Amino acid sequence: MGKVSRNGFWLITFCSCLLLLVVSQAAGADNNDPNDPNDPNDPNGPNGPREVLSSKWDAVISILRNKDIDQEVKEKQIDKIVTPIFDFPLMAKLSLGRKHWPKLNSSQLEKFTQLFSERLKKSYWEKIALYKDEAVLFKATEKKKSTYIIPTELIYKDKKVAILYKLRKVEKSWKIYDVEIQGVSVLLTYRSQFDEILSHGTVKELLARLEKPPND
Repeated sequence: MGKVSRNGFWLITFCSCLLLLVVSQAAGADNNDPNDPNDPNDPNGPNGPREVLSSKWDAVISILRNKDIDQEVKEKQIDKIVTPIFDFPLMAKLSLGRKHWPKLNSSQLEKFTQLFSERLKKSYWEKIALYKDEAVLFKATEKKKSTYIIPTELIYKDKKVAILYKLRKVEKSWKIYDVEIQGVSVLLTYRSQFDEILSHGTVKELLARLEKPPND
């Protein structure tokens, strides 16, 4: 049986990305992080990736429902919860792929990773702000080599959106490195865009584009 959790629209973020779907503490917490896979042979156990993802989502929704804090505070609290579960450095590297990653020097790689991460977070926040109490079903975790896949279903009105979270274990934490929405990979979508830019332009032009708001 899958676990049903109430969540929102950031799934469709990562959904246009990221987002993105998770690790640090829940809002305001500094210790006792549950993202510790004590039993790597049980990915569906209490410390497995599905439970971590679900608990993080519940923490985010709790903040969104809190009417006593303003949007800026909510954004900061949610960032503390969500940011640590995404492997932004790996996502940045995969978004460029083997073809283009070697073209960037160390300074450019650092800048690109920073800008790419900021874009994913921005996209995430814009989508999560649309939360309308949608329901999400986190299904049993599947393992393919070193990748843990969590099939997820977002139930929005009379529609169901299929989402796949792809995670890997980094030391003692679960990290999301890609999300597929209705079979479309966020990373491959970005890779296609970046390939188009770098095949006809320069790294400098790519960085300049990333520095602009997404809709510019």
